Amino acid sequence: MNTPGRNLLQATSLAFLAGYVDTLGFIALFGLFTAHVTGNFILIGAALADTSQMSILLKFLAFPAFIAGVAGARLFVVAVEQRGGPALALVLSLQLLLLAGFMLFGILATPVGATVSPYAMTAGLLGTAAMGVHSAVSRLLLAHLAPTSMMTGNVTQVVIDTVDVLRGAADGATAERCMKFFWPILAFGIGAIIAAFAYRAYGFAALLAPIAILLSLIFLDRNEARRAAAAAP
Repeated sequence: MNTPGRNLLQATSLAFLAGYVDTLGFIALFGLFTAHVTGNFILIGAALADTSQMSILLKFLAFPAFIAGVAGARLFVVAVEQRGGPALALVLSLQLLLLAGFMLFGILATPVGATVSPYAMTAGLLGTAAMGVHSAVSRLLLAHLAPTSMMTGNVTQVVIDTVDVLRGAADGATAERCMKFFWPILAFGIGAIIAAFAYRAYGFAALLAPIAILLSLIFLDRNEARRAAAAAP
């Protein structure tokens, strides 16, 4: 696969995954945003003002869980790169394991009641840590792609570029940049919509979809690495 095609596949796949997991967590676990720290800050404020909400502890702990995911991914990438290992494939494998834990404990928590059970708490924190890893991967190993879990900046850039095109002030790179940010936005939105229906139909087992995406990306990265090694003199 050529580089532009690989970049597009990675960007859209990871953006779809982020929208999917964030929406599923929000629906399943008391409005928890697994990939959206800003949203969790807002929900914490709302929960503090309304003490009848029973999910406040989960939302408080989601922030350090996200930080732990980012920090863990950073240390993991450093250790792998020092040994010359396949950093992207291995850190995506770490995210996959955390998402599998999210799914497993979510299934154990089913049916999710009005209060946060230990299983539901564990599921939420594992999901948030997984998306912390996701955000770290975006910054550390895939910085050449548009962000795949924070769409506000992507939408802002697309609007700016579109306005420049319409007023005739666009340069040669504008259209390329616009497409770079547009496809992850679209994929994120599609992922969010599909996740809502998938959770209603399959519960936490619907997390098999993002797990399958990660498996595919891991396979792609390893296959590309083998091809590069075979082509090396």
